[in-house]
Amino acid sequence: MNNETVISQFLLLGLPIPPEHQHLFYALFLAMYLTTVLGNLIIIILIHLDSHLHTPMYFFLSNLSFTDLCFSSVTMPKLLQNMQRQDTSISYAGCLTQMYFFMLFGGLEIFLLVVLAYDRYVAICLPLQYSSIMSPKFCVCLVMLSWVFTVFYSMLHTLLLARLSFCENNVIPHFFCDTSALLKLACSDIYINELMIFISGGFLLVIPFLLIIVSYIQIVSSILRVSSTRAIHKVFSTCGSHLSVVSLFYGTIIGLYLCPSATFSTVKEIVMSLMYTVVTPMLNPFIYSLRNKDMKEALIRILYKKKISFKWQHCNFLFKFI
Repeated sequence: MNNETVISQFLLLGLPIPPEHQHLFYALFLAMYLTTVLGNLIIIILIHLDSHLHTPMYFFLSNLSFTDLCFSSVTMPKLLQNMQRQDTSISYAGCLTQMYFFMLFGGLEIFLLVVLAYDRYVAICLPLQYSSIMSPKFCVCLVMLSWVFTVFYSMLHTLLLARLSFCENNVIPHFFCDTSALLKLACSDIYINELMIFISGGFLLVIPFLLIIVSYIQIVSSILRVSSTRAIHKVFSTCGSHLSVVSLFYGTIIGLYLCPSATFSTVKEIVMSLMYTVVTPMLNPFIYSLRNKDMKEALIRILYKKKISFKWQHCNFLFKFI
């Protein structure tokens, strides 16, 4: 009890990068973050502006893009800021806030990937029933349920962590306020926290991952029964890219939070965290949307309209001037 103290701030150690390479990695992560922001913003704007994309699949994709944008923005700005200055502190309230939104948007990402897999399953395996099953009301309900569940999930773990006492050591060997890193600094009994992570993690990670795998297995088996060789190759290419991103995202999270922490070193934990906090949100726009033919056509349509509008305004200006 004598070693306990009131912690007002934590120190984030950041990435294990040699000082001479700091500027190089700063430029790399800045480029990756800007790519994530730009890619997801393009998808959100295109889906909003083009009426051809007002379908259930693109409704879910726009929500996924928004989630990726927010998920990356929870950790990346702070990481980039800390790489440029000596003071890497974060307040106690700021740390809990970052952890809350990290779990919130991470949970949303998980549910939206499941919803997207289900949407593709219905579209390919039950095409005649697609309109009746994936109604606008049902789609909104799926997204709203995802929000409600993840809000309560994030609040639960944040409140459980807020009740803990911390010792004099306030150094977090990570680039953000990760739950597992904070639990290692706690002086209180963390049994309840670990138990809830294991139980809720099973529902939030393992079950959704299995549902996605089952959905894609059903899609592939359905395509193999009726489609041509070209269509089969296209589906395998699409499903393979989707599953690669899903495996990257789920694999690292399951490995970090459901496996014993003693099996990983701090450096390995940081590298695995970078995979799902930086790499996955950057890849999702290209894997799920920007390679899509409909998205490319929507981009061309909008650019063409803007070009015509610009020419018309330019002509009107010239006529007025004359």
